[in-house]
Amino acid sequence: MRRVDGITKTTDNRFLNMYELDMKSDTGKHSRYFVASRAERIEDLKISTRENKADGVIIYSVYCDEETKEEKLVLIRQYRCPIDDDIYEFPAGLVDAGEDFKTAGKRELKEETGLDFMPIDAADMFTKPYFTTIGMTDESCGTVYGYANGTVSKEGQEENEDIEIVLANREEVRRILKEEKVAIMCAYMLMHFLHTPKGHVFDFLME
Repeated sequence: MRRVDGITKTTDNRFLNMYELDMKSDTGKHSRYFVASRAERIEDLKISTRENKADGVIIYSVYCDEETKEEKLVLIRQYRCPIDDDIYEFPAGLVDAGEDFKTAGKRELKEETGLDFMPIDAADMFTKPYFTTIGMTDESCGTVYGYANGTVSKEGQEENEDIEIVLANREEVRRILKEEKVAIMCAYMLMHFLHTPKGHVFDFLME
């Protein structure tokens, strides 16, 4: 079994940094492992704090069409550099310093889509931070659930954001899963939404 024997920070960027881990096995053999993290310092890594504090938030929100009463999921389609292409995701973002992830969820939905977020109560087991891609990063995200209303707008988006706002009904969700690139955390929830009866979209949050 290997354990971390030392950590070296190898980059100094604003939103994401690389850390080199010196791993030591039970036999004394050393190896290297590389980790990307939102942490700005070694002291802030989850290796160091042993706390799973949310770096970001994912917003699972349902928009009810006033005319048809049809339930639609609020999605975004945005350009992502690592694949040089567009991908479907839930609205999401980083948690600011001194901000809890539930507050961040309200802010991020407004900024990215122009919609207002009305959260619903959910047990900690459904909202607490879970790790995203643990093989290469210690990043974790909390999830907030609720309803969205208002008028779609791009006015709150940052200049370097290339985001299309999508209100997807079940038919469109099915098409997206079949034909489009989708982030895995979003894809699993789309599959769930696809087979949830109208009016019961949040029943799974009941313990």
